[in-house]
Amino acid sequence: MRNFLQQTFASLVGSLLGLIIFSGIGATGLLLLLFAAATSKETGPEVKDKSVVVFDLSMNITDGEPKSAEFFQKALSGVEENQMSLRNVLDSLEKARRDPRIVGIYLDATRTNSTNSAGYASMKEIRQALEKFRASGKKIVAYGKDWDERQYYLSSVADTVVLNPLGMMEVNGLSSQPMFLAGALQKYGIGVQVVRVGKFKGAVEPFILTKLSPENREQTQKLLDDVWSEWRTSVGASRKIGVDKLQAIADNQAVLEAPAAKSRGLVDRIAYVDEVISDLKKLTASDKDDKTFRQINLNEYAQVPGKTLGVERKSKNQIAVVYAEGEIVDGKGDDGEIGGDRFAKIFNKLRQDDRVKAVILRVNSPGGSATAAEVMQREVRLTRAVKPVVVSMGDVAASGGYWISSDSNRIFAEPNTITGSIGVFGLLFNGQKLANDHGITWDSVKTGRYADSQTVSRPKSPQELAIYQRSVNRIYNLFLNKVSQGRKLPESKVAEIAQGRVWSGTAAKQIGLVDEIGGLNTAIEYAAQQAKLGKDWQIKEYPQTSSFEERFFGKATEEARTALGIKATEIKPANPLTAEFQKLQQELIMLQKMNDPQGVYARLPFNLKID
Repeated sequence: MRNFLQQTFASLVGSLLGLIIFSGIGATGLLLLLFAAATSKETGPEVKDKSVVVFDLSMNITDGEPKSAEFFQKALSGVEENQMSLRNVLDSLEKARRDPRIVGIYLDATRTNSTNSAGYASMKEIRQALEKFRASGKKIVAYGKDWDERQYYLSSVADTVVLNPLGMMEVNGLSSQPMFLAGALQKYGIGVQVVRVGKFKGAVEPFILTKLSPENREQTQKLLDDVWSEWRTSVGASRKIGVDKLQAIADNQAVLEAPAAKSRGLVDRIAYVDEVISDLKKLTASDKDDKTFRQINLNEYAQVPGKTLGVERKSKNQIAVVYAEGEIVDGKGDDGEIGGDRFAKIFNKLRQDDRVKAVILRVNSPGGSATAAEVMQREVRLTRAVKPVVVSMGDVAASGGYWISSDSNRIFAEPNTITGSIGVFGLLFNGQKLANDHGITWDSVKTGRYADSQTVSRPKSPQELAIYQRSVNRIYNLFLNKVSQGRKLPESKVAEIAQGRVWSGTAAKQIGLVDEIGGLNTAIEYAAQQAKLGKDWQIKEYPQTSSFEERFFGKATEEARTALGIKATEIKPANPLTAEFQKLQQELIMLQKMNDPQGVYARLPFNLKID
């Protein structure tokens, strides 16, 4: 009965959206696809001397490897989407730095991708890898037509930043524009009641308010200020522009045409793409009659063996990297979700595996089910008693995402990681007015006062709300206690910095919620030190993809598409109105994933997105 509300609302959502995705393939086509997968080459691609790695900045970068179901659907649909895991990108950039055949990197910022899920924390790690590449003496060239802050954050690292003569640059600061559904729910007769703890717990606000509360506005402003400060500091250092000057550009110009961008020092040159290609041909010593410069794209270069370059390791000692990416849900969970039971089982297995000497928990989650978070946190605690467990926070590690992180040996986060949000809530929907307006009523017969308290046919009574509130209070106090014990902080101090408030990685370190500022590789190096492994270790990633899936969804994708006669379709950027509808769809999808058996959630504000 506890999940009936979510199931009912999910059904309503499905009807409202009216979205049914269907794809199929004939037996002959499937055989061809299997054949292509089975016969794909095992050897890596050829890298010619004096080559440039092309890094398409519209690439979708995820924490873990692409999920098989998602990859399969896109492969068969012919939709062309570059996608790599963050660690694969970082390893490839390090490999390129060491590879004597690679003379430079070309950052291609000519395309946009609205599906790119990488946030500023992930881009911070990539930016640092690019800085390290440039410091080795190799060249980085960036070219763009319409730069926004995200793409320019990476592009500004380049030795030479080039803008198309008709191009423009957006430097107007960061914003968050949450969507509120309270008016629509009221209009259609869907009642909402809330139980929560934490004055900053903004996750419920889209369902009960029409604008940000003062507390939520305060915390969102502070978060944006911290992330924007880091952006100005990093970009300013690369371009030798003062942070005050960058702020003045954002306040007074916002969008700069090519000449203005050059005069302000944001770009080095104004040129067409053929002129950039001509320069890259000189860098790669290509023949002037060649159509383009000697190159290999980053996705393909990732398949080049790195053992001889000291990037790939082979050892009997393993450091496990567990990717907790997505919504935390009760049970096993699906692709793109953190199923509490599934991840607890992974930690249980790693704890008993003598080959695994340390565990990295890479968290990129806004939270979710409090019950599932507690199931996972228990296994993390038990594992920590046997071997080092180190947390690496990605773009978001908040609420339930912080819950599962709190009992580790050490927590690493980037300055622009979104974390904290130590608070819990419950959402109680009812369809009384919606039903009554259409002639539907209910009656009830029961043997106890609260026997029908789970019904969606009416609002909860004050006495029923008090029961729910007691449950939320109990779980909140448990959350505080977990953080207090794990972080070795007085519970009064945790209570002070909790209240559901969201913090940046920088602020979280100052108040003791984070130990060190650093990325995934820094966390891995720390774990190796704690396990006293020296250089004798290798990475093993979880959840694992079977070897068949790796082959099936790996190198053979292009061969399979060719065999099936599927023409690739480039993803087009969404227009602003479509983007808003997609935002609404994501809000509703999140509701469908709310399956906590007690109806209590530890989750970040639903639609906190930085643009």
